[in-house]
Amino acid sequence: MVLTQLLMLYLVKNWSWYTVLGLAYCFGGVINHSLMLAIHEISHNLAFGHARPMANKIFGIFANLPIGLPFACAFKKYHLEHHRYQGDDKLDSDIPTSLETKLFCITGGKLLWLFLQPLFYALRPVFTRPRSHTKLELFNTVLQLSFNFAVFYFLGAKSLVYMLGGSLLAMGVHPVAGHFISEHYMFKKGSETYSYYGLLNWITFNVGYHNEHHDFPAVPCSRLPQV
Repeated sequence: MVLTQLLMLYLVKNWSWYTVLGLAYCFGGVINHSLMLAIHEISHNLAFGHARPMANKIFGIFANLPIGLPFACAFKKYHLEHHRYQGDDKLDSDIPTSLETKLFCITGGKLLWLFLQPLFYALRPVFTRPRSHTKLELFNTVLQLSFNFAVFYFLGAKSLVYMLGGSLLAMGVHPVAGHFISEHYMFKKGSETYSYYGLLNWITFNVGYHNEHHDFPAVPCSRLPQV
């Protein structure tokens, strides 16, 4: 997927803006969202195993490159807290804050919230669970910003918009982003986690098998259907 996106960054530099934006939503965004879920797998040390944590982290930084937003290293510490404190509106930064639920409680507001989902998902931990940055997180950020600058400098604005736009669009109102809501938003009192067994699991590293993942977070995504 990383190599496919690198090829696309080269190809889209001379295409029309309409084509670039359409591809960012329909193609690049799908790949970038899938890469985000690959990083989710890697955050559980499921690429190289628990005995090689640094190899997993470096691989996560590599998978992060086409996404454009430096989050691979920071995601791990917040995501593991999500597993530990799942459903706690103070400690679990994966679920909306009480302020979000009050501001976006009507249909139109919820639709607006969906469009702004990338912003809330990225900034919520900063306000609810501020943590100091590690050296690897800083390396992740510097490398990613350098990569973004190189894309803009050598390939132009269209390639950069394709990359960043795809990531942002695919986290908002987009079919593959449905898992953000389906995983933990309580539709029935007492049930905080839900599973989805449809076709989108093929491109989302089986993230739909979410009850299974939370019960057995050390099981790789490829084996969750067996669970």
